[in-house]
Amino acid sequence: MSRIGKKPVAVPAGVTATIDGKTVKAKGPKGELSFVLSDDVDVKMTDDGILVEPRSKSQTARSLWGMTRTQLLNILTGVSEGFEKKLNINGVGYRAQMKGKDLSLALGFSHDVVYEVPQGVSVVCPKPTEIVVSGIDKQAVGQVAAEIRKYRPPEPYKGKGVKYSDEYIFRKEGKKK
Repeated sequence: MSRIGKKPVAVPAGVTATIDGKTVKAKGPKGELSFVLSDDVDVKMTDDGILVEPRSKSQTARSLWGMTRTQLLNILTGVSEGFEKKLNINGVGYRAQMKGKDLSLALGFSHDVVYEVPQGVSVVCPKPTEIVVSGIDKQAVGQVAAEIRKYRPPEPYKGKGVKYSDEYIFRKEGKKK
């Protein structure tokens, strides 16, 4: 039994959720998102919110039960509040700035790295060493943050590189004579 899947997903104030066949649509102040359900789960609207139940006792149905509930929670949170990831840049001369709709990163290469920000996600640089990625789709926000971090992941000796603001870098001691 999924402990996560048993809980109903509460619909926040100001958000309208509709179930149309195998599609759940959510519309809120930040925008509109939809999620296509698997054939192995059933979804019902109740007074408490949206209730997800497996259709059978198979391993696949039980796996998708909790995942479906979490996906529904993510789209309802996204259209009401949105998601954001913060990245920090450490290193001498490492910096970021927005050039139009593109993100320009100086990360110690012979050239600046230009990252084209996809539609539906916004990137802001409040400081030259800080990047804030935000949007309503949790998967898209996390993917953009991971792609930016991938250009120069933090290294363990000096900690130089792009890291998440809440990430801990395990530091290593250098070579000894």
